[in-house]
Amino acid sequence: MKKAVKICPHIYQVGGSTLSASEDCCVYLIENEGEGVLIDAGAGKGSQRILDNIKSLGLSLQAVKYIILTHGHIDHVGGLKYLQEQTGAQVVCHHLELPAIQDGEPKLTAAALYGMKYDGVNVDIVLHGDDGVHLGNLQIYCPHTPGHTVGGISPYIDIAGQRILFGQDIHGPFSSQWGSDMKQWRDSMRKLLALEADILCEGHFGIYQPAAEVKRYIEGYLRQYIR
Repeated sequence: MKKAVKICPHIYQVGGSTLSASEDCCVYLIENEGEGVLIDAGAGKGSQRILDNIKSLGLSLQAVKYIILTHGHIDHVGGLKYLQEQTGAQVVCHHLELPAIQDGEPKLTAAALYGMKYDGVNVDIVLHGDDGVHLGNLQIYCPHTPGHTVGGISPYIDIAGQRILFGQDIHGPFSSQWGSDMKQWRDSMRKLLALEADILCEGHFGIYQPAAEVKRYIEGYLRQYIR
């Protein structure tokens, strides 16, 4: 397995199929003023590798202030309980994802698709609308972008003149089992395009930059699913 990857100042990838475990989504770390935020938590089998990658960057586990969950699928939340226990971080998600993340409803977590079980984890900060959290002097915005799931969010931050977007599972998949809605998804993708992000940290396929590549990536899926 590879070690943590620096994407740009303050932003690292610390988990994913080549960094922690094959089942994991991409897990990202935002670091600022000696504190950290994790974006998503992986499926669970690679949790210790994620923690080791954080420590390899010189950040203590106790410095991780928040774990922001983009949605409640098992490959994004399966490692949540262990990561939260080891860091003491506050768990953050949109209120419409509480049935998956906090209550652990099997259809919503899609755990059976991975042959896994998920125990719900208490959520400390419940988001409504497009609110977010602060990390030192950085504002992490968490716009609601439903479509893949009902309560999906796509966090973004502005650092050193660049906008970094964490657009997990832009590509889908979509299922009525977990409340997918293609009209909402198309509206959400247009919302992301309007952000004009310079870097996209995607949920499974890695990093896209500069802004023209981010735009091309999102528009490509819009064309695919509008047919």
